[in-house]
Amino acid sequence: MKIIDHLLVNDDDTPVTFKATPNHGGIYTPQYLVMHYTAATTTLSTVSWFQSTLAKASAHLLIARDGTVTQFAPFNVITWHAGKSQWKGLVGLNQFSIGIEMVNGGRLTKSIGKWICPVDAKRVPDDEVVIAIHKNESSKAAWHDYTEKQLKAAIEISALLVKTYNLKDVVGHEDIAPIRKSDPGPAFPMASFKSKVMGRETDFDEDFVTSADVNIRAGAGTAFATVAPPVPGGTPVRVLKTNANWSFVEVLKSVNGIMDLEGWIASRFIVLEQGVNS
Repeated sequence: MKIIDHLLVNDDDTPVTFKATPNHGGIYTPQYLVMHYTAATTTLSTVSWFQSTLAKASAHLLIARDGTVTQFAPFNVITWHAGKSQWKGLVGLNQFSIGIEMVNGGRLTKSIGKWICPVDAKRVPDDEVVIAIHKNESSKAAWHDYTEKQLKAAIEISALLVKTYNLKDVVGHEDIAPIRKSDPGPAFPMASFKSKVMGRETDFDEDFVTSADVNIRAGAGTAFATVAPPVPGGTPVRVLKTNANWSFVEVLKSVNGIMDLEGWIASRFIVLEQGVNS
């Protein structure tokens, strides 16, 4: 993909779908990229909402669960995705950042044995549910998982945005408005995502812990056997390498009586150490 005149264009020079939003400000120079979830499970609902003046909200891009992309405003035009927010001395991140929304139900509730997105009341299949602790919270909750196609598209586009606009960093809405917001949430693999998008060889010199009880496997995928009983939430780990949405880790303490444990863990279950409350 490429960017021409601040619009996203496919490799065959066809533009991605553009649905102009009335909810925007003036021309600006972005410094950051902010990731969001929609808190709804369908693309159509978000597209319709961003095209309504009643919403008083918008973003630059929406990435559907099948990886399809919709653009709502050129990247040099302010959109209303951040609200009351601050980061690195900047107040009001709308005027300093590009916003990407991912179609995702966010925090889920359970009703009659089924997982439900509380915003649109749609059912979320069990295999799309992640039980994890949000980095700004202390209790486990259910979250809607992101799809591989969605994350692949997000990585490619975000890396292009960082390169084109010389963006300083990628952050979540939960970082710039931690009291109000929880997106993109613990199901989003922010650590590995940021490393790939920012073009860093490694982002793993920081201390990480597991955000929930999680299986550790012999390979990067659920098809591989577990190499030990589940690693408890809050276990310190060092990330040695990544493969797609999986991280190969060294467990930094004895777990279930096993020392020097290494293996693959889904990246969404790995967060910065300060993100898990004891």
